[in-house]
Amino acid sequence: MKTLIRQATVVLPHETVQTSVLIDGHQIADIDPAPQISVDETIDAPGLHLIPGVVDDQVHFREPGLTQKEDLASASRACAKGGVTTFLEMPNTIPHAITQERLEAKLALAATKSLVNYGFYIGATPNNLDELKSAHRTPGIKIFIGSSTGDLLVDEQEALERIFAETTLPITAHCEDEATVQANRERLAGTHDVANHSKIRDHQAALIATRRAIDLACRHQHRFHVLHVSTGAETELFADARPWITAEVCPHHLFFNVDDYQRLGTLIQMNPSLKHREDNAVLWEALLDGRVQVIATDHAPHTWEEKQQPYPQSPSGLPAVENSLALLLNEVHRGRCTLEQVVHWMCDAPARVWDLVGKGRIAVGYDADLVLVDLERTQEVRNERQVTKCGWSPWHGVRLTGWPVRTWVMGHTVFNDGRFDTSQPGSEAQFDHSLGGYWADQA
Repeated sequence: MKTLIRQATVVLPHETVQTSVLIDGHQIADIDPAPQISVDETIDAPGLHLIPGVVDDQVHFREPGLTQKEDLASASRACAKGGVTTFLEMPNTIPHAITQERLEAKLALAATKSLVNYGFYIGATPNNLDELKSAHRTPGIKIFIGSSTGDLLVDEQEALERIFAETTLPITAHCEDEATVQANRERLAGTHDVANHSKIRDHQAALIATRRAIDLACRHQHRFHVLHVSTGAETELFADARPWITAEVCPHHLFFNVDDYQRLGTLIQMNPSLKHREDNAVLWEALLDGRVQVIATDHAPHTWEEKQQPYPQSPSGLPAVENSLALLLNEVHRGRCTLEQVVHWMCDAPARVWDLVGKGRIAVGYDADLVLVDLERTQEVRNERQVTKCGWSPWHGVRLTGWPVRTWVMGHTVFNDGRFDTSQPGSEAQFDHSLGGYWADQA
């Protein structure tokens, strides 16, 4: 099928121009095609902007094992609504994805459910080095250096040294120093004030663990991606660690801080925790000057009932995939950044970090993962309109200007102004949305 998106303002790799884009099958076939081209569908888009699909490289979609919070069907619909055409999901489902067999099981499960492109990390444990060395069909290895329990907690130096020294896949990690967190927790034992979460998981917990991981990556010359940077101090470590280090920040660490606990309570309880207003400012500066390259969500839904429990019984995490692009488009409207910068942070840079050749840009031959956005549309985030299964957002009641209105995945419309096309998942899918083939030859 050939589709012509006519006269949108298109964000290309090196310029933004009003032009037309031709989709043929699952790829971008031409930019500014001849006017007499024969197509099956024409979409008139003057006044709208066409951008590449968002690549969210850090999500927790809870399937298998925790589907009362979220599942791959609901989460991928939330992605499509939010302009996210590709997600990379973390291994702390139940059972944990710590073997190739479990990784393949998740890939097979997503093939029957996901509206958008998907990939799954393999999780590190202190004892699964052989699995990590032979892993394939995965973007990389996820290490929980703190903030986890059981098999997925890896904080012993010997185990970390061997993972960085003996594996070849890119590594990413949750960096919070477990010893610091435990000492702070003991000092604040008995607290029921959620604001103390940021004192338990403080600046030093993040800084110590991030510095430790960067040291490992640089000494072993191993590609390493720092997840959800939460402190301004961490960003000062990155420049001297090139080319081995890339980093990302999440919307909640850009937009919320400890002053918001009084208003939002446990809804914004996160790991790593929220920090201070000054950290918000430095994280924005780090995005703008290139110290941090990627924006991802760390979408981590819990039910409303779970989040209403008193601290510390309340779980950490919040949903974000269906509002993350709109949150950043609103910053474009406010003049804080440009649309081109948002496209770099959310589309192009994560595709480059994770070797997703053919994604993250609008260019001939690239996959037709595309989003039409209306930079003038203003609407309010409402809990009752959320597609995510948990049914709430910490941005409930916030008015944002700039929203995705249509999303294509591999040339197929999956979301169009409030409506979903769920005809693709499963054995009758025209194109396989699995990204496993991108990394098939890694082992």
